[in-house]
Amino acid sequence: MEFNGKFYIGRAYDLKTQALEEPILYDPDDLTTHGVVVGMTGSGKTGLCIDILEEAALRGIPALLVDPKGDLTNLLLHFPNLAPEDFLPWVDADQARREGKSVEQLATEVAGLWSKGLGKWDITSERIDRVRRAVDYAIYTPGSDAGFPVSILASLEAPSIPWDENRELLREKISGTVTAVLGLVGIEADPVRSREHILLANIFEEAWQAGRDLNMLELIRQVQNPPFEKLGALEVEQFYPSDDRFELSMALNNLLAAPAFEIWTEGAALDIHAMLWTPEGKPRQSVFYLAHLPDNERMFFVTLLLTAVEAWMRTQPGSPSLRALLYFDEVYGFLPPVANPPSKPPLLRLLKQARAFGLGLLLTTQNPVDLDYKALSNAGTWFIGKLQTEQDKARLLDGLEGVDVKEGEFDRTQIDKLISALGKRVFLLHNVHERDPQIFHTRWAMAYLRGPITRTRLRALNEFVGAVAALPPVEREVEPIVEMVAGPIPSTPPALADTSVTKPTVPQRVEELFLPNNLTVAEALKLSGREAPGAKVAGLIYRPALLAQAAVRYLDRKVGLDHDKTVTALTAEVSPRGVVHWEEVLTERVEPSSLDRAPAPEAQFADLEAPLNDAKILKELEKDFLDYIYYSAGLRLPSNPALKLVAQPGMTEEEFTRQCAEAAQEGREAEEDKLRDKYETKIKRIEDKLTREERELSEDQAEAQARKIEGYVGTAETVASFLGFGRRRSISAAMSKHRMTKKAEADIEESIEQIEIFKQDLAEIEKELVGELEEIKERWGEAAAKIEETVITPFKKDIHLELFGVAWIPHWRLEIGAEALEVLGYGSE
Repeated sequence: MEFNGKFYIGRAYDLKTQALEEPILYDPDDLTTHGVVVGMTGSGKTGLCIDILEEAALRGIPALLVDPKGDLTNLLLHFPNLAPEDFLPWVDADQARREGKSVEQLATEVAGLWSKGLGKWDITSERIDRVRRAVDYAIYTPGSDAGFPVSILASLEAPSIPWDENRELLREKISGTVTAVLGLVGIEADPVRSREHILLANIFEEAWQAGRDLNMLELIRQVQNPPFEKLGALEVEQFYPSDDRFELSMALNNLLAAPAFEIWTEGAALDIHAMLWTPEGKPRQSVFYLAHLPDNERMFFVTLLLTAVEAWMRTQPGSPSLRALLYFDEVYGFLPPVANPPSKPPLLRLLKQARAFGLGLLLTTQNPVDLDYKALSNAGTWFIGKLQTEQDKARLLDGLEGVDVKEGEFDRTQIDKLISALGKRVFLLHNVHERDPQIFHTRWAMAYLRGPITRTRLRALNEFVGAVAALPPVEREVEPIVEMVAGPIPSTPPALADTSVTKPTVPQRVEELFLPNNLTVAEALKLSGREAPGAKVAGLIYRPALLAQAAVRYLDRKVGLDHDKTVTALTAEVSPRGVVHWEEVLTERVEPSSLDRAPAPEAQFADLEAPLNDAKILKELEKDFLDYIYYSAGLRLPSNPALKLVAQPGMTEEEFTRQCAEAAQEGREAEEDKLRDKYETKIKRIEDKLTREERELSEDQAEAQARKIEGYVGTAETVASFLGFGRRRSISAAMSKHRMTKKAEADIEESIEQIEIFKQDLAEIEKELVGELEEIKERWGEAAAKIEETVITPFKKDIHLELFGVAWIPHWRLEIGAEALEVLGYGSE
């Protein structure tokens, strides 16, 4: 049972006769303008939404499902065989006991009920099996290990995208994250007026701008000792005195120290891409079960999730088609009309902006009174079920009238009457993409709707579907070498060289750079992998090294590429002849602003030896470094010439494959639409001829019948005339009528033959159409798979030297009894 990519959600329903009519097919792309489902408890909301999610699964559309009540766990219960033993582990034993039945009896009855219900809606076991296998299902339980726990630590880590190009996005993410964290400790924070929010937001911004991750422990420390001196025009101490900051740090510390908080740091990272697709690209439907959480923790997680979805969304290319779904099973309390809980700002932004990225939101509620209809003016589809009170209906009608005011076609009286007549599982579909509202009865869900599943059964439910917790995708290596290999110099030299308090003189016209002493002794020892209990600091030593750093711009307007990266090399091991194997000494970028202007006081210096004291060799090395970049720094990117696509730097192979698939799908659909239009013209022409011929056949048959009757009468009269009765009739007149009868019969045969020819023509054309559609599908599928590699080489003029010269690297000199030890005092941040 296929419906040309549409969602089969039910059948049209006649409210008067209660008759089911033609299937209701919903275009999934209409969900890019979002949908709202409203109805009282028992109206069939959950069943309708599970129908929609099942149809999305069949079409490979992934979804994130927010489940505050625990109803959506039913989505995992698909039994293609519809056998009682399949239902047995999941039927409600309490229900069986109340009804005086054994669990086995109830399972048999439920299996029969589901088999009969699905049969009535023409749903086969094969379709149930397909929906079961179409996506990977999993249940996540934030704050619990009943399902898959979710770690919030990733929400505190610095995003991988550049700060300068994404300031607005990252500041919105910071605001949402800070609001969620403060909400968890009971602080309702205004991003503009709350000093708690302003302080934490600035701490996040300072760290993320520098590419540094945060965790709760580091956040608490920085609340006590902020990494900046001013907030706005005021000193930190004036803006937020240390005594008050101590109270905030205590509140955060109480959260961190609570044993129940530990589970929030374990489990799958809140990586939206990984929650939507497996590493192999298979779609996922991930259920976030929140029924066990208190209100503040539920709000905390929902805010983090929405913020993460928004950040992920902003990194995606635009799409007119539905790429993914965000489903919210009960939005009550998260999008109120007046209050502004932490969840509301990111939800508002998603409702306004997600359409451009192919992300659809589907929100449900049984409480239409407490809903921000102004925010929902962006929703294009409303599914309205039976409502509990007249107040609910009146508020909903007011809201819908506001939504449709720009259309000027809202008939409040008609909609009021339709809503009042709705029954269980009967919904009013109000879609701005369609001319008129529709009344329909939801189809039978393929999943077993047994009601909420307790938290203790969630692990078994995950095991039942073979669920695997999402893991972040492996990042594709776009920049060939960025990882420090073993440190620029040995952390423990074989013998401590002679040092001096006087710094050696660097050759003229050679830049001198001081790397910061940014590692404590404990951090330096840990980084070196050494243990030195009882070690004493004997001082700081600077050792020379060669530092080279260049900015590279990759510009190719033909493929829409404009990408910057930095190449940095740092080494203390340069041969006296001035030979450096640059590919072996590449390291992470050195931020020029992080360099010290002068060495630390009372530090000592190692000697400056060749070739670092030779300006000529250093100049040659500078040229050699730039040549190395030009000849080896080609950017290797996946490309698809057939679709004229080239991956953006940082895009994973999986993401590019999906982009190609989406582009191919759009191209295929456009070509298919054009082909169908062409064939519709041909079919219409033949159908018109067929209609005319059938009309002529009817006329010929009527004439032939009349001729036969006339012939019978004429024959009788002729015979009578010969016998002397009546007026004499000529033989020729009778013969003429006979010929006319024969002609009419010949016309009938000719029409029948022509009708058969037209029907054969129609069958052949339809066969041709199917064949051409198959060819189009195969051709575009092949085009999507033709992925190769394109190398983008920078122009020499686009390689700019940022740093080149002698870099002084700080080392801690330690004493352990009679022994001495040196460890690196600098670490790339």
